[in-house]
Amino acid sequence: MRKKFLKINILLISVALFMACGNNQTEKLTSPDGKIVLTFSLSDGTPFYSVQKNGKDVIAASKLGFMLNVGDSLCSGFKIIDVSVDSLNETWQQAWGEEIEVKNHYNGLKIGLQENSGKKRLLNIVFRVFDEGVGFCYEFPEQPNLHDFEIADELTEFALVADDSAWTIPAYKGEYYEVLWKKRPVSTRDTVTTPVTIETSDGGYILLHEAKLVDYAKMNLYPVSGTILKADLTPWSSGVKVYAKTPFSTPWRILVLADNLNQLANARLMLNLNDPSKMEDTSWIRPSKYVGIWWGMHMGKYTWAQGPKHGATTQNMKEYIDFAAVNKIPGVLVEGWNYGWDGDWVTHGDKFSFTKPYPDFDIDEIVKYANEKGVDIIGHNETGGATINYENQLDSAFAFLQSKGIHSVKTGYVNALLDKKERHSSQYGVRHYRKVIETAAKYKIMVDNHEPVMPTGLQRTYPNFMTQEGVRGQEYDAWSQDGGNPPEHTCVVPFTRGLAGPMDFTFGTFNFNNPVFPKTRVQTTLAKQLALYVVIYSPLQMASDLPENYKDKPEFEFIRMVPVDWAKTLVLDGKIGDYVVTARKDKYSGDWYLGAITDENSRLLNIRLSFLKPGKRYRAKIYKDAPDAHWKTNPYPVVIEEVEVDANSEIELNLAPGGGTAISLKEL
Repeated sequence: MRKKFLKINILLISVALFMACGNNQTEKLTSPDGKIVLTFSLSDGTPFYSVQKNGKDVIAASKLGFMLNVGDSLCSGFKIIDVSVDSLNETWQQAWGEEIEVKNHYNGLKIGLQENSGKKRLLNIVFRVFDEGVGFCYEFPEQPNLHDFEIADELTEFALVADDSAWTIPAYKGEYYEVLWKKRPVSTRDTVTTPVTIETSDGGYILLHEAKLVDYAKMNLYPVSGTILKADLTPWSSGVKVYAKTPFSTPWRILVLADNLNQLANARLMLNLNDPSKMEDTSWIRPSKYVGIWWGMHMGKYTWAQGPKHGATTQNMKEYIDFAAVNKIPGVLVEGWNYGWDGDWVTHGDKFSFTKPYPDFDIDEIVKYANEKGVDIIGHNETGGATINYENQLDSAFAFLQSKGIHSVKTGYVNALLDKKERHSSQYGVRHYRKVIETAAKYKIMVDNHEPVMPTGLQRTYPNFMTQEGVRGQEYDAWSQDGGNPPEHTCVVPFTRGLAGPMDFTFGTFNFNNPVFPKTRVQTTLAKQLALYVVIYSPLQMASDLPENYKDKPEFEFIRMVPVDWAKTLVLDGKIGDYVVTARKDKYSGDWYLGAITDENSRLLNIRLSFLKPGKRYRAKIYKDAPDAHWKTNPYPVVIEEVEVDANSEIELNLAPGGGTAISLKEL
């Protein structure tokens, strides 16, 4: 069993003094390093908060509170009945992640409020201030005049002090968050989902998101006046936002305040606001790479349903297992193996069986063959959005996988609505996804969730919750009628969707010819496909292409050897939407890996290797764009070279338009 906590130092501080003036009361809370100051104020009975960093306003006075029902507000007429403060300084270890240890250091403030009149209901607001930002949530204590209740609206605001540019995607106009992120001034946005990444005029960054979304609606944001963003909760089909029962807590609302992209990417505030792991034994959880027949389906070679081109056959799977074994790829993903794919499965997902294989898929023979080759099988449960059907079979589905020695499953929800009426990001969807994770943990199953609700750090609590989609991934390079993901897309998502958690982007395509949609293709160079394994993080990474497209390609060596579990992560350089340079240290050796990618423009960068261990020499194997490479006209040429380097070395990166460079740095 992994040791979870390395150091715990909890300091309980006496109740803070009020600065009272009439009906106004103010409390201040400072980050451990003293740079961030949160101010809570009760102004004429209405709660507000504001945030400063380095003496400058970041969030002006912003409202807090709720509408429980029409005309029933819980946002004013309050008095403060209790104030308590605390502090925590600990370091905990992840079962897997972008680094091994996570520092959790904050100062906390809890404000107890009670209505002055009427039902005299209670509401607590809890703040935690870290060196990297602020988190706050609401608590509804158990109380005489509030039991079962409904939330009609959350009134939380983020009153930004400047109309800076924000990278966002719309909240309700695209399915599954599979939309291109756009940069626009905050005030011009429609309703957007979080995370929202804001570039400030002084060169810093603000991230607005949430943590610990377990039984609540997903938070979206919209401008109510200028740069004041207000919470907008994804509703049930009934119009109710949240059904609750006291005692009840909301997710944490978080603000990350970063001076640079490296601070932004390495902020762990979201993880720290989730509960510690509920799993004592995580030894069976193994991050890994995998291959599968998925890309062949998009290229028209295979089908999910039975027929002359059915992909998930015993023979096909043995061939993929052979390829994985030879190339030391740990896993093979199987899709379209079970009854339910025939017919209109998107609208009739209730026909899926999760324990009955097709006749041409001998699961016992396949698993036996994979075991002999040292390869793991990854199962697939597509639901078509029929969550009731899935939940009715959930225990039997996971028991079935467990009985076959299968410990990973990719789940899918390809339907605009769950059970034909509820949104994925509603409380209904949130509850379902959590049930799947918890049930999977019971059967020692790792989950790769596609068509999810946006991640909020639950992998800390449930380490079997490995990765999710929730991004416009590589599949759009197979069939999207706009031609595929533009070159800038992968320079945006590490600092938008990627800040919410791991994403299963499924890159690794080597052949960009598309026989099904000739006008749609992968819009990168081949070298950039390699670099993405370092730039975009997931503990499960797919080599997406057909095995024959990797044959005799020396570039495939990088995919074979690049790790998926890391000891340290650094963003060395970058500009959102333009280029990214990321370095990561292998968890199990002294080796480092570097990935650099650019948008449609060529780019010359000089990167110092000062992150390497002083006094050590490294063998750098560089996979870079050839001088004449270009994502549109000549994407394939890659130059591979080797050179010895150390911490004093500098490497010149000459990135082709839409290109990249991947480097392995092996400690000598």
